[in-house]
Amino acid sequence: MMDDFESREIDAGETRIFVRCLGAGAPLLLLHGFPQTHLMWRQVAPQLARDFSVVCADLRGYGRSNYPASAPDHAPYAKRAMAQDLVRVMGQLGHSRFSVAGHDRGGRVAYRMALDHPDCIARLAVLDILPTETVWARADARLALGYWPWSFLAQPEPLPERLLATAPEAVVDNALGSWGSPAGVFGEDVRAAYVDALRDAAHVHAICEEYRAAATIDRAHDQADLAAGRRIGCPVLALWGAGGALDTWYAGEGGPLALWRAWADDVQGHAIDAGHFFPEEAPGPTAEALRRFFFLLP
Repeated sequence: MMDDFESREIDAGETRIFVRCLGAGAPLLLLHGFPQTHLMWRQVAPQLARDFSVVCADLRGYGRSNYPASAPDHAPYAKRAMAQDLVRVMGQLGHSRFSVAGHDRGGRVAYRMALDHPDCIARLAVLDILPTETVWARADARLALGYWPWSFLAQPEPLPERLLATAPEAVVDNALGSWGSPAGVFGEDVRAAYVDALRDAAHVHAICEEYRAAATIDRAHDQADLAAGRRIGCPVLALWGAGGALDTWYAGEGGPLALWRAWADDVQGHAIDAGHFFPEEAPGPTAEALRRFFFLLP
């Protein structure tokens, strides 16, 4: 998987970040979600590398990246800290200004990067997410039952750590199988890679800390931005799974585009005919949507 890509481990200051790189042209950073790693881009990234200098990274605490010690306020796993990691990584790779696409948790890091480092981000794509404060402000039984990691992994330690580390196969199988993914999309080698990434206790703790941060300090950062009138200044592409949570839960509020336009002026996007993991379920349409959006870079 991704054998054509160069593998590197880069010092980001507070931690070390694992990346895979391929291609030439305008720089493009791709970020993964839970319970995945950078391998979620294995079918999309090679297509984009025909036109872009593609960097696929494991977020801090995930995959092959390191896991710095946390703190009582969970700030080391706030999206602000994770965004800072990746700005430094891209700088180390020679990219002071770049575009970024993030799916799921990676999308939250990506939009935080656009808010905190506007001079660095040319274009932003957010895949199957809404801003963290937007989601928590509208949280209901559908979120608690449908996307259980939001509430379960944010519980105080050590309960979620112990359960997650005890049954990583069950966690991965439930996530991959219940969020709109057809059978057969994830080969056994990919499933095994995602399971293996959850076998290490330090990584599991880091992932739980990232969810605790989303329920607390990330939300506070979003609220502060809203109160200050701070907005995403670059063009934004929002993609989501057709018939999924984003497509149906928020229809009465105008859907994902309307909710993202509360955060950014230049927003476009559409649904992809697949489930939550559409970069893996429908890599062709996903790559084409991203290519068309990012190819407009000056």
